[in-house]
Amino acid sequence: MIDLDALAGLRAVATHGSVVGAATATGYTPSAISQQVKRLEKQTGVPLLERVGRGVMLTSHGQHLVDAGEQVLADLEQLEATLQQRAGVVAGRIRLAAFSTAMRGLVAPIARSLRDAHPGLTLTLREAEPWDVVELVASGQVELGIVHRWGGVPLAVPDHVAATPLHGDVADLIVHREDPLATRTRVTPHDLVDVGWIATPEGTICRQWLSRMYDGTGRPPRIAHVSAEFESHLALVRAGLGVALVPRMGRAALGADLVAVPVADPEPVRLIDALHRRTMADSPAVRAVLAAFDGVSAG
Repeated sequence: MIDLDALAGLRAVATHGSVVGAATATGYTPSAISQQVKRLEKQTGVPLLERVGRGVMLTSHGQHLVDAGEQVLADLEQLEATLQQRAGVVAGRIRLAAFSTAMRGLVAPIARSLRDAHPGLTLTLREAEPWDVVELVASGQVELGIVHRWGGVPLAVPDHVAATPLHGDVADLIVHREDPLATRTRVTPHDLVDVGWIATPEGTICRQWLSRMYDGTGRPPRIAHVSAEFESHLALVRAGLGVALVPRMGRAALGADLVAVPVADPEPVRLIDALHRRTMADSPAVRAVLAAFDGVSAG
């Protein structure tokens, strides 16, 4: 009989391209992953990994086992969710991945109450960028993921992953209180063509939205400084180094030196979705977490 835990370990090797990568993703040691693969090879009687330089890759037998085993693992996941639904049990482990502001603004506010309401439920949290969250959910490494997408900036989600809309989150222009823009009741991109932006790195979803926001101005945004964290954006604006577009969800208090000015035409709204594999749709634990998110305000 094929060891299902070992099969999941082999799938992780296939997903991450190495034993070390699989170990990091699953929480096992590299030695434990190697032992799982060896156990599978003994059970099946065929080689599943082969060495390539200093790394490994799946043999044709290994790839076939992973491909065929995907449906087996999905069926067992759905069976477990259905049994828990029949029993009305909210228990077990939910691994949840979310982007940083959702971790502060959505996940942290519900964690304690969820634990108190369901003592048999364990939450394991992991912070990741939206496109990484999609991969984590799709590959079975987490049960739930929280992602965001801005306006027309798409985020591809595989067919076997379901998306549940949560909250819309609005971003404001953050300026120093001495900036002339601080007195405005609202601004548009046309008012911002000459400002120096503190922006997230090139290629991030937030940076893509900032660029698209300028589509009607005939000019790209002028990027003065680059930082990945919105907390750093606030500190740099406070230091007088530029302006920033910072979402309300999970945003720290602005204090006396910073002012939030609404932006219009277009309004910078990002849509927040919860992701889970469709095989988990009947899971009482997944439903309990999603219900808890409904009670949290985004801003």
